Amino acid sequence: MPIMDVRYAAGSLDQPAKAALAKKLTDVLIKMEGGADTPGGRGFAWVFFTAFAEEDWWIGGGAGDDYVSPPGKFLVHISIPEGYMNIAHKNEVHAWVAAAITEVAGVSEPGRSILTVIDEVTEGNWGNAGHPISLESIAETVGQSKQGARLTWSRSYFEAKARAMAAAGYPKDAGGLFPSLTPLEPSRNTRP
Repeated sequence: MPIMDVRYAAGSLDQPAKAALAKKLTDVLIKMEGGADTPGGRGFAWVFFTAFAEEDWWIGGGAGDDYVSPPGKFLVHISIPEGYMNIAHKNEVHAWVAAAITEVAGVSEPGRSILTVIDEVTEGNWGNAGHPISLESIAETVGQSKQGARLTWSRSYFEAKARAMAAAGYPKDAGGLFPSLTPLEPSRNTRP
């Protein structure tokens, strides 16, 4: 259930460029989901665009382009479920997003003013239709195997986190773990 929030300088993307970039970034989101090009995977692939006026975006102490390189000012916040990607996957995402922006903008190299921030949303803090959803249930919705490599890695991540939380004395209902690793009833952790 990754979400991309693309912030850009007003006037640098017209509607056709936004549509082209949205398509490319949706493709990135699908790759991020392990290639889950399914109705469920596409339903979770959200891209937002927010234009900022020149006078509202300051870099290096000024609103001009003194510290901006082509293709211009881009800040992309990518929200992903916690424990879904290892560092290699995250590095791929940074490269894929920069390549998408570079291609749509028609420049040869990603400039130093394309910034990406990957925010991991703690397990249990995603919701859909008024219910919390877990990474386990997201995987099922997008058509990934719970025994696949990505979920196996995620499971080992959350098993290690569970051990660390237990060793530190966290309350058992603190959350932040796969529902299958928590003492709560499954109906409280997954969508009915």
